[in-house]
Amino acid sequence: MTAIIGASVFSIVIILSFLIICGLPLGELTMGGQYKVFPKKLRIILVTQLILQIFFVIIILQVGGFIPLWFSDNITKIICIVMAIYLSLNTIMNFISKSKKEKYVMTPLSAISAVCFWITALTH
Repeated sequence: MTAIIGASVFSIVIILSFLIICGLPLGELTMGGQYKVFPKKLRIILVTQLILQIFFVIIILQVGGFIPLWFSDNITKIICIVMAIYLSLNTIMNFISKSKKEKYVMTPLSAISAVCFWITALTH
């Protein structure tokens, strides 16, 4: 169940990333709120990040047993743990952000995702 919750919450981040890539004025949700609308050059970087985010949703669903494994069970769990570590650090960075929108929107999304990635990786 935590894999589904983690994938769902992290999918909200994916949707927000997609909207930022499309040029919507949601840039204050990321990178300390430096940009209201992300510059086109930075959006290219976000596309790479978006692909990785989708990959990590697939990984948590694989560890949770909801879709077939692409890699061995051990490799998939290691990827899930690496993502849990990343999301834990990301939660801290979002919490100390100067952007109130990033702090109050992205911190909870990142924290919930991190907890779900940890629980899924360590219990399956």
